[in-house]
Amino acid sequence: MPKPILKSAFPPSVDGNTRLLLLGSLPGERSLAAGEYYAHPTNAFWWLIGEVLGEADLPRLPYAQRLEELKTRGVGLWDVIAKAQRTGSLDTAIRSATLRNLEAFAQSLPRLRAIGFNGGTAAKAGRRQLAGADGAWNLIDLPSSSAAYASMPREAKLAAWREIERYLA
Repeated sequence: MPKPILKSAFPPSVDGNTRLLLLGSLPGERSLAAGEYYAHPTNAFWWLIGEVLGEADLPRLPYAQRLEELKTRGVGLWDVIAKAQRTGSLDTAIRSATLRNLEAFAQSLPRLRAIGFNGGTAAKAGRRQLAGADGAWNLIDLPSSSAAYASMPREAKLAAWREIERYLA
């Protein structure tokens, strides 16, 4: 078995108008290679968020434009893990994770109303980090947008992701 490699996450994509922060676990191989959140073509993230925002063309826009569209709509992106050892892209392979200080970061976003966790690993680590926040933000567990989470069809994922719509108004 190959030795796990130290992987580091991206900086946050947020601004002072961020109302909804979507948190993944740690970028996968394709994302790290491209320097872009959710770069793997089978990951449904851009389709899901595009549908929730009513922007079906979002996945086809250039990456920088997608990030700007999210910011315009009050949506920020980041990851719960700053760095970790991992072989491949699966969350189950994450070892020796260094977690973020999510509570301090969330407190720095004055308009933040909700935090959505993209997948079980993000939810578990993120909720642990925000345990002392005492309901400061609505925390929402979302089904993973990853194709590796194949037991839930895309349409069912979309139905669950629609819960974040109320934080976008």
